[in-house]
Amino acid sequence: MTSPPAQQPRKYSSIEPTDIAESSLNVAVRPESYTAELASKVAAAEAGYAAAGLSMPPAHVFPSAPSHFRLHAEFGVWHSGPVSEYVMYEGRGKPVALSAFPMGSALMNDLMPRLLAGVHEADATLRRGLFAVRFHTTLSGEALATLVYRCQLDEPAWSADAEALRQRLGLVGLVGRCRGRKLVLGRDFVLERLRCGERELAYEQQEGLFCQSNGGVCEQMLSWAAAAAAGDSPAARRDDDLLELYCGSGAFTVALAPHFRAVLATEVSKAATEVCGRNLARNAVGNVQLGRVSAEELVEALAGVRPFERLKHVDLGALQLQTVFVDPPRAGLGAEVCAMLRSYPRILYISCNPATLATDLAMLTATHRVERSALFDQFAYTPHLVAGVLLWQK
Repeated sequence: MTSPPAQQPRKYSSIEPTDIAESSLNVAVRPESYTAELASKVAAAEAGYAAAGLSMPPAHVFPSAPSHFRLHAEFGVWHSGPVSEYVMYEGRGKPVALSAFPMGSALMNDLMPRLLAGVHEADATLRRGLFAVRFHTTLSGEALATLVYRCQLDEPAWSADAEALRQRLGLVGLVGRCRGRKLVLGRDFVLERLRCGERELAYEQQEGLFCQSNGGVCEQMLSWAAAAAAGDSPAARRDDDLLELYCGSGAFTVALAPHFRAVLATEVSKAATEVCGRNLARNAVGNVQLGRVSAEELVEALAGVRPFERLKHVDLGALQLQTVFVDPPRAGLGAEVCAMLRSYPRILYISCNPATLATDLAMLTATHRVERSALFDQFAYTPHLVAGVLLWQK
């Protein structure tokens, strides 16, 4: 869901967006063919592993709900005279109007027309310059909306009308963004509750920071990763320590930490690290040390190449790091990080791109074998899957 490109007509354009029925934009759900579509995606992922020469155990496949599975999304807003519509963009920025989003949560679909109606009622303050709306809902029933503008806002008037709309819609937060400014009414985060095996975990999900969009599949990912880390025993706690790279806001950190003596979790983003710290405290997780360094910097720190001020609070020599967990960006780990990981007895790897996972596994399987494999349909009705593997040193 992308914002309108800069060359799009300004507000109140006379150009009408294309009707969704005439568009190739893929926002429909197809429950009757969902199982077959997922099977095709799984076959493609397995073919990719085979083409890379990888020997993989059968993957445990975790399906998505066939509809209403996306918890957050962004829509463009198209103005034509007195009418405003939600749009998405296809091809070269071609706007496609939609009145509902069946991939989105039921709460999101309930809020969409009500929010746009409220924007119209406060035309001068809330509608002028509005070009995108972001919705962030949760399985626990909270919702936050962000209104994105091309122009500066009349802050007192905007805040008064936006607060009235927030109260009417029952939003925990309403955020206005315009040219480097961020106005927050209520909260700029939602509180989500996710199941991980027998545990219920609480997470702050900050507006503007990454989090998984398919909450049901995210619960399956957390549960699978925790079971792999613990050896399928819910109460198991290993006597060694965990190294986590790319910890983000701590979704997996919170889930995995109870299964280890201690955890060193690293992330380069300061904002994400701060939220991770709050999520650890929210779940009473006290055995995690956070380090704000990149994966490449950590390689240097662990090798003793150079010290880092952002790791001075961590006694690296006291840690017994036997397991490493990684959830990297789509580009994967790369040769330098893979070389470092090969020294660890156990590697737990979540990948949002099975193609780059296969490239990394080609390097990692020189010293490790894949013990477990999983595929998660985080992005139903698209070609994309999330993959998980557990590797043991040979």
